[in-house]
Amino acid sequence: MAGAVSTSVRAILAGAAIVVGSTTFGLAQITINSIIVNGNQRVPDATIVSFADIEPGSVLTDGEINDALQRVIGSGLFESVEVIPSGSGLIIEVTERPTINRISIEGNRRLVDEQLLPELESSPRRVYSPVVAEADAARIADAYLRESRLAANVSPRIIRRSDNRVDLVFEVSEGQVIENERVSFVGNRAYSDRRLRRVVNTKQAGLLRNIIGGDTFIPERLDFDRQLLTDFYRSRGYVDFQVLDVSSELSRSRDGTFITFNLREGQQFSVGEVSVSSEFPQIEIEEYRRALRLRSGATWNPALIEEQITRLERLALRQGYDFVRVDPRVTRNPRNLTLDVEFALVRGPRVFVERIDIEGNQTTLDRVIRRQFDTVEGDPFNPREIRNSAERIRALGFFGNVDVNSREGSAPDQVVVDVDVEEQPTGSLSFGGTYNSDGGVALVVGFSERNFLGRGQSLSVDLQSGSENSTSRLSFREPAFLGRDLTFGLTTTYATSNYDNANYETRVTTFSPSLGFPVGENARLSVFYEIAKEDLYNVSASSSDIIRAEEGDLTRSSVGYTYTLDLLRGGLNPSRGVLLTFGQELAGVGGDVDYLKTTARAVAQRDILNEEVTIRAILEGGVINAKGSGTTRVIDRFFLSSNQLRGFESRGVGPRDTSAGDPEVLGGNKYAALRFEADFPLGLPEEYGISGGVFYDMGSLWGLDNNLGGAVDDGFELRTSIGVSLLWDTPIGPLRLNFAKPLDKNALDAEQTFDLTISTQF
Repeated sequence: MAGAVSTSVRAILAGAAIVVGSTTFGLAQITINSIIVNGNQRVPDATIVSFADIEPGSVLTDGEINDALQRVIGSGLFESVEVIPSGSGLIIEVTERPTINRISIEGNRRLVDEQLLPELESSPRRVYSPVVAEADAARIADAYLRESRLAANVSPRIIRRSDNRVDLVFEVSEGQVIENERVSFVGNRAYSDRRLRRVVNTKQAGLLRNIIGGDTFIPERLDFDRQLLTDFYRSRGYVDFQVLDVSSELSRSRDGTFITFNLREGQQFSVGEVSVSSEFPQIEIEEYRRALRLRSGATWNPALIEEQITRLERLALRQGYDFVRVDPRVTRNPRNLTLDVEFALVRGPRVFVERIDIEGNQTTLDRVIRRQFDTVEGDPFNPREIRNSAERIRALGFFGNVDVNSREGSAPDQVVVDVDVEEQPTGSLSFGGTYNSDGGVALVVGFSERNFLGRGQSLSVDLQSGSENSTSRLSFREPAFLGRDLTFGLTTTYATSNYDNANYETRVTTFSPSLGFPVGENARLSVFYEIAKEDLYNVSASSSDIIRAEEGDLTRSSVGYTYTLDLLRGGLNPSRGVLLTFGQELAGVGGDVDYLKTTARAVAQRDILNEEVTIRAILEGGVINAKGSGTTRVIDRFFLSSNQLRGFESRGVGPRDTSAGDPEVLGGNKYAALRFEADFPLGLPEEYGISGGVFYDMGSLWGLDNNLGGAVDDGFELRTSIGVSLLWDTPIGPLRLNFAKPLDKNALDAEQTFDLTISTQF
């Protein structure tokens, strides 16, 4: 480095211009009999003469000689070029551009070299080009732009070395992160700024701006926000909604932006008359009308229309009509703000799928992608089915980018579907922890792979260790068992417990295979078998005689099923939904335990007051019946947690043996819990992630097979509580504070008026 001369790219460019500009020609016309090249070291004479494009014997004017000069300069291989007429010949004097010895980046702290070097076109041992170097500097600046550092400045410099070599150095001044100081909306009347900020990905900088990464300014995110806002409004009936403009303005300090979305909401429309027509006389229209799930008066939703089209086209396919297409014909009624829709069954073109070509997948097997298509080679081509398949491929989460296009095949009636994917990492290793008032601190370690061996399978290992219980779980899931819409699962767990309010310990090891399959559009049924080793040990002498009699280890062998109807995520009304779960487990298929356990849970949720407030009702319950003369054990009976009945400790309510030295809760064969809750904003800036809630809970735990001849009161006794909640989406994880007051209670119940829960992982 000693004695080295540092030269800027702009200086080199200026020098070349001076050399060229200084060239003069003394003759108006000259006959070229010879061409001499001087100054070249790497580039052969013949190559330079070919650049000049002059043939010996040519008669050239001054202008033509200048054109030859420009052609040599245009090759980009020379710092300077001079053409000198000499008698009946020309002398071409060149100074070759140096080669790049090494490339380095200085001043970069936010982005390391490994992130920036792949962005560059310049590389060692290539000819140095000032134009390319300037372009590379712009690419580095763009990389910082994606990291919300708009003030980043990059300057290329060269350091001269021997043998006509240079070191290329990019000097980086990173500047500060540009934060979103404010995200606002203009033209919105139906929904508040607060509600719309929950829709877009662009977030405002809040109280913890130094920790939160989602509040930085990323220009590319604004286009995605446009689409999110459009989908939000149109799914709620605003068919004419438009994002007119999105503006971003730098603050005076140039460390923040003010982002404004200019909206045109339009009017909200609902569904008017719904009808079905057909150009096929053999089709029974009435059957298609009955298949519709669209009713007049419903809020207009494009997704709902698409769902009806798919439903009708699949019905036609089942009836053997291969080329039937459903054309939705919409009639606007501006007076009553309704949209009439006619689903017309029309004849589609006789086009077949020749093949499906898949590219870009290096790890993921072709069959994982191919099974997302309902269409196979040789089937009639349906553009809507292809679009739906593309969405299913994106929903896998295996790919960062998915492009699905169709083109003409080997014949006019043949179509080739091209699938181009870009894989992304699907595995994760997480460390974290949880804290709640009941169980204290628990450490969590987890590993998951969502695309195991490229087969679309998921594999996860979770380890959780706390002061009261520890759980280890290994799970495997095959979503397309035997190539069908069957989900095969395999789970094994090892769990131990040592609750503070229990005078015993438990140890349970389980192994459970399962098989799930759809039984409706939004419903699934899962059947399972489970074998478990259940050990109840270290029972205290002060425990109830009921629990002392249950001490020991037993084997449980059971079969069961779970039915789930999910209209929270699968429903087409974005502001309301229902989730229903019902399951039964029959123990006694071998083993030492014999009972029938039934559980049910229902969740109903709705957004009100322009979706500012969410109200929710949750009803759940369960019954376990021992068969024959047997009895249930505490390890199998139900308990109520502090999440199910707030205001009381987990395992703090239920039948107790008051004659025991320590009258701990014995559990119950029956339980029921009903919770009403509402979540709402508190008026604080939404970027803080703080909201409030109120709740009213009621529940009971009762029923024992052995109540010591009536000495233990195991009857139904209702408990109720009321309270308020504080919910905070902190940078390290969600935090929930519950302040509850029991209203109806038993004197022996363990109350808990304050409850704190927080969890995080990284």
